[in-house]
Amino acid sequence: MGPAKGEFTVTVIKTDVVAPLVPFQEHWLPFTNLDLLLPPLHFGVFFCYKKPVSASCGSVSVLKKALAEALLPYYALAGEVVPNALGEPELLCNNRGVDFVEAYADIELRNLNFHNPDESVEGKFVPKNKHGVMAVQATELKCGGMVVGCSFDHRVSDAYTANMFLVSWAELAQSKPVSMLPSFRRSLLNPRRPGCVDPSLDDFYVSIPSLPPPEESNEPTGHLISRIYYVNADQLNELQSLASSDGYKQTKLESFSAYLWKMVATYTADKDRRKISKLGIVVDGRARLDEGGPNRATFMRSLFGNVLSIPYGSETIGELTEKPLCSVAKQVHEFLKLGTTKEHFLGLIDWVEAHRPEPTMTRVYNVVKGDGPALVVSSGLRFPVSKVDFGWGCPAFGSYHFPWGGLCGYVMPMPSTARDGDWVVYMLLLKGQLEQIEKEAAHVFRPLTFDYLDL
Repeated sequence: MGPAKGEFTVTVIKTDVVAPLVPFQEHWLPFTNLDLLLPPLHFGVFFCYKKPVSASCGSVSVLKKALAEALLPYYALAGEVVPNALGEPELLCNNRGVDFVEAYADIELRNLNFHNPDESVEGKFVPKNKHGVMAVQATELKCGGMVVGCSFDHRVSDAYTANMFLVSWAELAQSKPVSMLPSFRRSLLNPRRPGCVDPSLDDFYVSIPSLPPPEESNEPTGHLISRIYYVNADQLNELQSLASSDGYKQTKLESFSAYLWKMVATYTADKDRRKISKLGIVVDGRARLDEGGPNRATFMRSLFGNVLSIPYGSETIGELTEKPLCSVAKQVHEFLKLGTTKEHFLGLIDWVEAHRPEPTMTRVYNVVKGDGPALVVSSGLRFPVSKVDFGWGCPAFGSYHFPWGGLCGYVMPMPSTARDGDWVVYMLLLKGQLEQIEKEAAHVFRPLTFDYLDL
């Protein structure tokens, strides 16, 4: 008997290293204070392509050639992260290159189980980043299609930076000029002299050595698992309407996050209603720090690295389950507002400077004894799926893939390629939380299948 539908094998054909087309002088690139807030995590992204119409398209050689060209302006991705004398990570730009894996999978694109990326993507289409800052895998499918997967060291690149690179790579594959060159002006994120730190930052961030050991889950299925759902625009509009009150219209992201927070809290409501649940939302600071003339604005828009903050709110499980959605959404709006100002990011840079060389992190990641569920929502709505065209058409599907450790959940909504206004939502939560969501909100979160995609 052959493998059941959804089961398949990925065979590695060749492993190579793609270096910048022209070697550059070896040098050190220091991490900014905002880079130093990131733990040693890697995030993945993958794009699925249908069989190209022309036999000359879909070539791995096209990907490799364009990658070597893209690593000229994005030379930092061809380097390595190493500790300096103080034990802090720094980037050695040494032309090491990017690991590139060529593979074959004996499955057709339409038979991939997109709803369960732990089964269909993890360890199969997104490569493990064992060395260097970035790794790539190009996997030919049985149907003639292809999956292009990448992994990035989050200490070096946030999603915004990865998006810039992916679009530039695709442009070069089509012999187009790069539309946005990266800026490596670390001085844009220098701390102030003297620094000025708002005491509220101690509520959001913490020195890692001062933390207690992370809490282990008591659930039999205590580890986080990944699922991908489809949410249509009508459901998002309805959530936004329910979340808005007193004449104030909440954003779709605030409304969605508040709804999800309530759903996750509901799962534990019958256990201990006094436990504290936390919700964090990732904020990109580039637009907040672009004041100071047109040149600064231009450099900030193309700044390579991490320019993120994660403000978060806390509430008892009992309150979250009892409050109407509009009240929870208002609470989300209020704590999010604290992390969306220029002063917040300037203060955060100064806060990290005051704690160096001790490693630091956002408090929402740390789930300690007595805490309820915690999750982070990161908007991927600028995910440029349609622009990652290497010359054989836009992806039929693309998604981020971020199976990190710990017990803090992670959720990323992204735009659908099939219908404007719809979302594809990547979720990394406890199994019980996902089962609760599928039970109570099946009309909102529909398991992603190829029926929702342009396949």
